[in-house]
Amino acid sequence: MSNAFSSVINVTRRELSGYFSTPVAWVFIVIFLVMAGVFTFYIGNLYARGIADLDPFFQFHPWLYLFLVPAIGMRLWAEERRSGTIELLLTLPLTIWQAVLGKFLAAWLFVGLALLLTFPVWLTVNYLGNPDNGVILAAYIGSWLMAGGFLAIGSCMSALTRNQVVAFILAVVVCFGFLLSGLPMVMDLFTGWAPQSLIDAIAGFSFLAHFSTISRGVIDLRDLVYFALVIVVWLVANTIILEMKKAD
Repeated sequence: MSNAFSSVINVTRRELSGYFSTPVAWVFIVIFLVMAGVFTFYIGNLYARGIADLDPFFQFHPWLYLFLVPAIGMRLWAEERRSGTIELLLTLPLTIWQAVLGKFLAAWLFVGLALLLTFPVWLTVNYLGNPDNGVILAAYIGSWLMAGGFLAIGSCMSALTRNQVVAFILAVVVCFGFLLSGLPMVMDLFTGWAPQSLIDAIAGFSFLAHFSTISRGVIDLRDLVYFALVIVVWLVANTIILEMKKAD
């Protein structure tokens, strides 16, 4: 057990250090921070609202992640397969599952770092008023969990192809489906002919619904389990795909 954990940690360290060995990581962080600021202060009108909260900040996170997180996930395996380094990685004394988990954790921690660097927005709101910091903390946790879901999907799509652009497009399409699944306009397509149980099941897949609950400060075990299951299921699928590719 300890050896398996050490292998995962080693892969995580290797991947995380790899992010900062090129300008790509810094470019991503800058783009994320700039876009978050634009959506919060200009489109979300944080100052004009006259309310000390971060609703304008968090309500755009799903749409930021829709494109930025797949951009990270697309290289996790597609680049390894294109360059041929996946064969070298898989000859190391670790299982495919450990490699998948290690690479995912590194990318998830990287996204978490980018999210953490938005703390000046939190400080600004506290300077302007007296927000409910418990709600804001819950929203940060929910945002990071949602990013993990996006990233697990992106990692799985990356394992399907050698082409990073194709992996990116596939991830965006699948993630977009998870975002739209709970919206009224989507539910209306099923109303009238589909059984209510199916409609409820489709609505239950919505990232927006689960994130919205957490961002209001309500940390429901069902929402935590949902994001955990999304991450685990897609990482398992990621592992199965790589096992199949290895057997080819």
